[in-house]
Amino acid sequence: MSTKNWPRLAAGLLVLSMSQLAGADGAIENAAPGDWPSYHRTYDAHRYSPLTQINRANVRKLGVAWVHQAGEITQGLQVTPVVVDGVIYYSGSYNRTFAVDGRTGEEIWHYYPKITDGVDRLPVGPYSRGVAVANGNVYIGTIDGRAIALDQKTGKVQWETQLVDTLKCGCMFTSPPLAVKDKVIFGSTQGGIPARGGGIFGVDQKTGEKLWYFDPVLEGEEHWGMNDFGESSAKYAGVGAWHVGSYDPKLDLIFYGTSNPSPWFDWAAPLDGPDGYKRASGVGARPGDNLYSSSVLAMRPDTGELVWYFQEHPHDDWDYDSTLGEFVLIDKGDRKLMLHQAKSGYVYLYDRTNGKVENAWTINKHVTFVKSVDPKTGQLIGRNPPSISEGAMFCPSMLGGRSWNAGSYNPETGVWFNSRQEMCEVAKVRPERPSLEPLPGWYAGADLTWVHPPGDVAHGAIDAWDPLTGKKLWTVRDKYPRISGILSTKGNLVFSGDMKGYVYAYDAASGTELWRFNMGSGSRGGIVSYMAGGEQYILVPSGIGSAAQAIVGSLYPEVAEFPAGANLFAFKVTR
Repeated sequence: MSTKNWPRLAAGLLVLSMSQLAGADGAIENAAPGDWPSYHRTYDAHRYSPLTQINRANVRKLGVAWVHQAGEITQGLQVTPVVVDGVIYYSGSYNRTFAVDGRTGEEIWHYYPKITDGVDRLPVGPYSRGVAVANGNVYIGTIDGRAIALDQKTGKVQWETQLVDTLKCGCMFTSPPLAVKDKVIFGSTQGGIPARGGGIFGVDQKTGEKLWYFDPVLEGEEHWGMNDFGESSAKYAGVGAWHVGSYDPKLDLIFYGTSNPSPWFDWAAPLDGPDGYKRASGVGARPGDNLYSSSVLAMRPDTGELVWYFQEHPHDDWDYDSTLGEFVLIDKGDRKLMLHQAKSGYVYLYDRTNGKVENAWTINKHVTFVKSVDPKTGQLIGRNPPSISEGAMFCPSMLGGRSWNAGSYNPETGVWFNSRQEMCEVAKVRPERPSLEPLPGWYAGADLTWVHPPGDVAHGAIDAWDPLTGKKLWTVRDKYPRISGILSTKGNLVFSGDMKGYVYAYDAASGTELWRFNMGSGSRGGIVSYMAGGEQYILVPSGIGSAAQAIVGSLYPEVAEFPAGANLFAFKVTR
C-alpha cells in the first residue's frame, strides 16, 4: 500500500471535509455540489449531479483526462465510485479498493484483502459494486462475508467483522453498505442459492460490532410450506438483500429490497418424471407466498425494526427479485412518495410513510409473466408461471426489464431516465434437489432458454419517463441491453454506456446524441460527476462482465467476443 502522495494532497484540495467528519447524514443528505459521497450520491437516490460546467454547449469537447486500472478484470468493473473533496474511492473484483486523486488519476493508496480460499468456487462473485465513506473511514463488504473499515487517509484496516459464513451459506457482500448516522447497513447476496444466513445487518461504524440482523426468511417463516421432499421449504429459502438501499432522514427509515427465493422456479404441477421421480404431495418446491422474499422493506436503521413492507412478487416464479437498490424519494406537496422498480420491469410508486401503493406501471413493451398489475393495489393479476410439460415463455426474462444498474431522477424537471431491456425466456421446470456440498450451488429448478420477444427482436433502450404516471417522453433504442448506470446533470445532459464500449451523452430534453467515446470495453458500472481543482469531471467505469454477458450471448453470439476490462475513465472539457 502506498501513501507517499498523501502529505502533498492533504495540504490542498484533498483534505477531509468537516462535513464528512461530522457524520454520514450531513455529508450525504446535503452533499456538496462537487462531491459524490455515496453510492446514489444522496440518500434520496436521485443520482443527479447539480454541476453545470459540462453542458449541452460544450459536451462535444469532452476528452480523456486520465485512466486508472483496477488490475483485475474478472467480471469487469461494476462499481459506482464515491468522490469526496476530489478523492475517488472505488473497488474492483476481489474487493481491491483504491483511493485516487481526482485531478490526475494518481493512486493515493490501495488495499487488497486476502480472500478466503474456496470462495471463488461459489456461484456469485467476485465483483464489487462499491464502498461507503463516512466519519473518516472507507467501508467495504467482502466476497468472503466480512465488513471492513479502512482509514480514509491511509487505507489501513481499522476493524473487520465476519458477518456471514460464506462457505456455508453461499452468501457474501457484492454491493456497498449504506452509511446512516453511526451505523453501516450491509445487505448480503443469496437468491438462487439453497441455504440460510443472508439478510440485512446493522453494524457500528466505529467498532464494527454487529448491532442487529434481519433474516427475511425467519421473520416470514410461517409463509413457507412443506415441500415435495417433506421438509420446510424455508430450509432452502436462500433470500438475501444484495443491493444498497436508501434512507429518509425525516422519517428515519431505511428502504431495502429482498431477493427471489430458492429455487428460482417452482415445479408446482403434478409430475411422474422419466427419471423415476414421483411426487407424493404435488405441492412443489416452496408452497406459500414465501414472505419476505421479493419484497420492499422499510426499517429503523438503529434497531432493524420492520415498520412496513410490500411483497411485489408473492411466490416469485420468475426470479424477479425486489433487490434493485433504487428507492427514489420524491416529495410532491405534502405527499412523501418513493419510486421503486422491480426486476420484472414494473415500477411501483409508494407512499413511503406506510407502504401503500399509489401507482404501478411497466417500463417494458413485452410483458407476459402476468396480464397486469393493479395500479391501485400493486397486486399481480393473471399469473403466467413456468410449466413442466412444454415450458412457458415469459417476458421479460430473468435478467429483468432492467437489472441493478440504476436510473437517474432530475428533481428540477421531474423526469426519470432509465435503461430497459426487451428479452424473453422459456423455463421448463423440473424437480431438483438442493446442492450444499461441498459448497452451495445454484438451485434453479428449471432448464432455461432465452428467446426474442414475440414479433420483435431482443433489444435495449434508454428512456425518459414521467415517473408518477409512466408516460414515456423519449427513447433511444440500442441493439443490445444497456446495463450501465445512468447519470443526469443540471447541464441538461444524460450519460449512459453500452455493451460495446461506448459512453454517450444525450440531450436531456430530447434524447438527441451529443457525444460519444469508445472506451474499448463495455460499461457495467455507475457513471458519476464531481469537481476537482475547479473543473468538472465525468467518471465512467469500463469493463464488461457478469452473467449478463453470457446470457445475452445466447441471443447475440458476438457479445461473447466483446473485450473485457476494468478501467476507470475520467473525462473533462478540453480547451
